[in-house]
Amino acid sequence: MYTEISKLLLYSVLGEDSILSRLGGIFRRWEAGTAEPLDLRREINLQIKRLLDLATAYGFDGNLWLNYLTYVILTNENSFSLTCEGRGATPGGTVNDLARRDFDVFLRLMRYDFGPIEAALGIDCFTLIRSYTAIPKRESMYNRNAGRLVREMSAKLAGARGADDVFTLVTNFYRDHGVGGFAFSRAFRLGGSGESLRLMPINNIESVSLSDIVGYAEQKRELIANTEAFIAGRGANNALLYGDSGTGKSTSVKALINDYFDSGLRMIELYKHQFRDLGAVIARIKNRSYRFIIFIDDLSFEEHEIEYKFLKAVIEGGVETRPENVLIYATSNRRHLIRESWRDRGDMEHSGDLHRSDTVEEKLSLAGRFGLAICYSAPGREQYHEIVRALAKKQLGAEADDAALIAGANAWEIRHGGVSGRAAQQYINHLNSEVKPLS
Repeated sequence: MYTEISKLLLYSVLGEDSILSRLGGIFRRWEAGTAEPLDLRREINLQIKRLLDLATAYGFDGNLWLNYLTYVILTNENSFSLTCEGRGATPGGTVNDLARRDFDVFLRLMRYDFGPIEAALGIDCFTLIRSYTAIPKRESMYNRNAGRLVREMSAKLAGARGADDVFTLVTNFYRDHGVGGFAFSRAFRLGGSGESLRLMPINNIESVSLSDIVGYAEQKRELIANTEAFIAGRGANNALLYGDSGTGKSTSVKALINDYFDSGLRMIELYKHQFRDLGAVIARIKNRSYRFIIFIDDLSFEEHEIEYKFLKAVIEGGVETRPENVLIYATSNRRHLIRESWRDRGDMEHSGDLHRSDTVEEKLSLAGRFGLAICYSAPGREQYHEIVRALAKKQLGAEADDAALIAGANAWEIRHGGVSGRAAQQYINHLNSEVKPLS
């Protein structure tokens, strides 16, 4: 096995701690006779356990060895795979021949005969993982989309007649889905910082669409138009969704990644304390074929906080132009984002306008960096009732008595801070939790 692995060129960077690299080292020591069988069995079992953990994380099933090697091919970011991302293979070029050689190696690894080492060490784990039956589990426990794509590609690669077939299948996948974690997941959050910065996939994403949000037709129209222009490569603006609490600002943004995932849209969730890493995040994604929305939820700053300066510099004002495949969408309950105090106004010119104060202008300039500002105001009572009715029809599973439904909704909003889409959803959740349905 290690001899085959050593022949990889474009896909040679697997990581010293990868399962494939570790197994290669184990097989090398076994063939050389330099290790005790007991140690080899223990080390093999450790790698098989890691493979089972990976299968659980991604929902693999069937031939786990084939699933794993497929996963390696689809997630390996190298000069060839990144060139194919979003566009497929380019005819001609020596790199295509080198890729075919690597794919020929992977084919031999997929069909590798584990019989000799199993017989020598008295194990059957490699045989078992080639015919694996996964137990059912909650979707929130694994990356369902990744597992589906890997299993579908595994089935196709199982029928490949040679390296040319693998080349066509894999480059078509890179064209249609991309390569690496971005091919599998809709949204990501930051882990680590500085050199250890990494983008971690978010698997448990709310399955909401913009069409599920009742009302706010004009707000959704503006958001859709800006987002579709962005995806199409036309001019688009950073967007600030501001207004009353519980009106669907965050839900509107989250819905975009469900509605436009297949169009290449991805989202990276960022928190205020991570603004120092914003430049590093953009540097990592600026040359990819996807369109990225950096999502900042509930954005606001107190008087003493200065993190807004990092955000200002990155949005518009740094030496490097913001990449055309990156936009920033933020939500806030404040239109101007930063709390303004009377002390800020002390340096203003008494004969001039209030906002000629240098301190105030600096703070208000952050909101001005968002070219699109969309206001989400609290719904009126009739619109609140409309939201309640729509949610009840969709989620309660049966028609509720309208008078009782609305009377309960009115009582609920009085006890829970006023009318809003959030109050309506919480009321419906409450009805869902009751033993007897409202009728």
